[in-house]
Amino acid sequence: MSDFYDRLAPFYHLIFPDWEASIARQAHALDAVIRARLGDGPRTVLDVSCGIGTQALGLAALGHRVTASDLSPGAVARARSEASARGLVIDFSIADMRAAHDAHGGGWDVVLCADNALPHLLTDDEILAALRQFRACTRPSGVCLVSVRDYAADARTNDVQPYGLREKDGARFIILQHRAWSGDHYDLTFYIVEDRGGGTATTHALRSRYYAITTERLLGLMRAAGLARAERLDGAFFQPLLVGTRTD
Repeated sequence: MSDFYDRLAPFYHLIFPDWEASIARQAHALDAVIRARLGDGPRTVLDVSCGIGTQALGLAALGHRVTASDLSPGAVARARSEASARGLVIDFSIADMRAAHDAHGGGWDVVLCADNALPHLLTDDEILAALRQFRACTRPSGVCLVSVRDYAADARTNDVQPYGLREKDGARFIILQHRAWSGDHYDLTFYIVEDRGGGTATTHALRSRYYAITTERLLGLMRAAGLARAERLDGAFFQPLLVGTRTD
């Protein structure tokens, strides 16, 4: 897992047609949900799967007090560099989401796990353990936000998804994603073709594995972890957004 994101970190922004616009758009969407649940005002936000900072950077730019961590040292290094370049103060660290409370303690207004990161955990037991850590990090009446793919609507075929052509710093990049299914799991490969001119190009093959857990099952696990009023929001974010509240 860490190796996948370490190798992906230099290229991650290329997945988006316009990463800067995605940072702002996702932050405003999440901010609207946070305000609807907790009211106006900046909040303390713990991002337990920050990657290169897509959500953390945008939320910090809106005034939220953000702490962020990820299992990948390469992703955290990239996120830290991006925050510095933007003049944003975010406390970044390397941590496993399954030990979020051990790393960060409790008292957070919002705990965030976005962009389909949770299904990297391959069993219900692992996911439940992580969700219990998220709850322990959340203050009473605080919220936990988890965004995931809608696997119930997925065709589950061995498909190829093209991301298109990107141009950056004089180079061209073609990005493809391939999924090979096995029951409720699939192996994902990102193929990144890097063309810097001449007669050859470099292809990077980055591989990881996912558990195609349904949102209905995830909501049940959130409730089992002690996150009450767990519900799915559609149309609020670019993926289904699951929201749970710590009530004690």
